[in-house]
Amino acid sequence: MCGNNMSAPLPAVVPAARKATAAVSGARGPLPPAARGAGPAPSARTGSAWPVIFLHGLGDTGHGWAEAFAGIRSSHIKYICPHAPVMPVTLNMNMAMPSWFDIIGLSPDSQEDEPGIKQAAENVKALIDQEVKNGIPSNRIILGGFSQGGALSLYTALTTQQKLAGVTALSCWLPLRSSFPQGPISGVNRDISILQCHGDCDPLVPLMFGSLTVEKLKTLVNPANVAFKIYEGMMHSSCQQEMMDVKQFIDKLLPPID
Repeated sequence: MCGNNMSAPLPAVVPAARKATAAVSGARGPLPPAARGAGPAPSARTGSAWPVIFLHGLGDTGHGWAEAFAGIRSSHIKYICPHAPVMPVTLNMNMAMPSWFDIIGLSPDSQEDEPGIKQAAENVKALIDQEVKNGIPSNRIILGGFSQGGALSLYTALTTQQKLAGVTALSCWLPLRSSFPQGPISGVNRDISILQCHGDCDPLVPLMFGSLTVEKLKTLVNPANVAFKIYEGMMHSSCQQEMMDVKQFIDKLLPPID
């Protein structure tokens, strides 16, 4: 990955209906304004496929998750795994690494990078807009992510005016939680389906963060549409059962096209 915000690799894409790899699929398009180096979505649809946009965690790239989803993908689903820009991260002694926004601390009362979170959400919305321009209704798009990427997917879904099919939020938290209302959100995604997953042995984003997040989510959207799954013995990672639960969630929300 380039070490500046002027250029970044295309997102790793797991195309539908053929052997999937972490290799890039799709033509390079211009970055949206203020994209901060995030890779653009592919410029063309891969058959009649519903997109899942999945955001990786701090210090990672989209390639690892693209490989993971290649093993569980259904033929009518396309996974888009964009790469975060490289930036200094306060939590890690200002070392430069792939990050959707700055992280200052990991305690519940830590200061948050509000401008960075909001800009990152706008960049994700631009990826959704690109899929819509390619002919995909926004309510046939699922947003998801792991850790920092899961946090960004939740924040984006709750603040966008793009009606989405659902969110898969793995080992994460809700950023800027105090900025949300005490009651239900008024946006288009107040009935959105959310699958939140967490390991009970997570040392980096403790299970308490997940529990507090799901409690808050149930006040913001229809609580009947919020599922919280806990995986015994799982640390800050994923497992086969979690991946199968994610697959089931996605396949239920995005059935094959007739």
